[in-house]
Amino acid sequence: MRIGNVELENNIFLAPMAGVTDSAFRIIVKEMGAGLVFTEMVSAKAMYYNDEKTDKLTAVDVRERPVALQIFGSDPMIMAHVVEKKLNKRSDYDIIDINMGCPAPKIVKNGDGCALMKDPKLAGRVIKSVVKVSNKPVTVKIRMGWDKENINGVDIAKISEDAGVSAITIHARTRDMYYAGEADWSFIKKIKETVSIPVIGNGDVSEPEDGIRLLKETNCDGIAIGRGAMGNPWIFKRINNLIQGKEDFVPTNEDIINMSIRHLDMVCEFKGERVGAKEMRKQLAWYLKGMRNSNEIKNKINIIESKREMTNVLLNYLDKLSS
Repeated sequence: MRIGNVELENNIFLAPMAGVTDSAFRIIVKEMGAGLVFTEMVSAKAMYYNDEKTDKLTAVDVRERPVALQIFGSDPMIMAHVVEKKLNKRSDYDIIDINMGCPAPKIVKNGDGCALMKDPKLAGRVIKSVVKVSNKPVTVKIRMGWDKENINGVDIAKISEDAGVSAITIHARTRDMYYAGEADWSFIKKIKETVSIPVIGNGDVSEPEDGIRLLKETNCDGIAIGRGAMGNPWIFKRINNLIQGKEDFVPTNEDIINMSIRHLDMVCEFKGERVGAKEMRKQLAWYLKGMRNSNEIKNKINIIESKREMTNVLLNYLDKLSS
């Protein structure tokens, strides 16, 4: 698959998720066969004002490439300034993605994220301002609309295409659905039939078969997996295996525990043990989900601040599972 001038190994992508898709997770997912990974969304306004914490969120490791850096904002001038004066000078990422799909109250109350879909003219100006100055392909992520009375995703997709974006990702839910209910894949198909740029479908891919079905039912060019990848980086390899006619597999308990420990090590390496161990509590809970007596292990991990202690708890748990 190709987005602009960026050639991708395959069309199975990691969707951007705030607080989840950090560099460590992106590296792991890339190793598991993702064709493209997205950073956590970062505020253009915060970058404009040189916020140090935000700048750290944009750090990219060479092992992640190709990678799309996702930004959000609703001020065309600020968005263009950040891209032209800051992001254009960097060569460590490949694509700029504009977030117009985030439903979080703290984001939409400022007119950012999915709130932009309520103002198509402003959305168009934001997109045009970024495309005009960017030296990399620009993509956009949207939802179906704000709510069931305001479903304008097709119109926004047309506006995005006219503004010059290289691809569009559609999360097949409205903003007021957040992540609940069933994603309406027929809407992805509708957008695919409307625009000529690549369309990436997103929503409700939690098993390898879901990914294959989404591709077939919507004829979309690629899929982006978000929550289905949490604690489950193998899903990319499994979908690619099915596409290539290879045999599917299910990760063993040993696979899961070893990967969770590796993930813990990498996060602590990138962020320091104090921050990394705390941040990994939720990630480890996702890895352990559904495993025998895992609630007891999760409770232990949630009060541990040491990487060594967490690792020992996980290894002891694996021994019990194996016995």
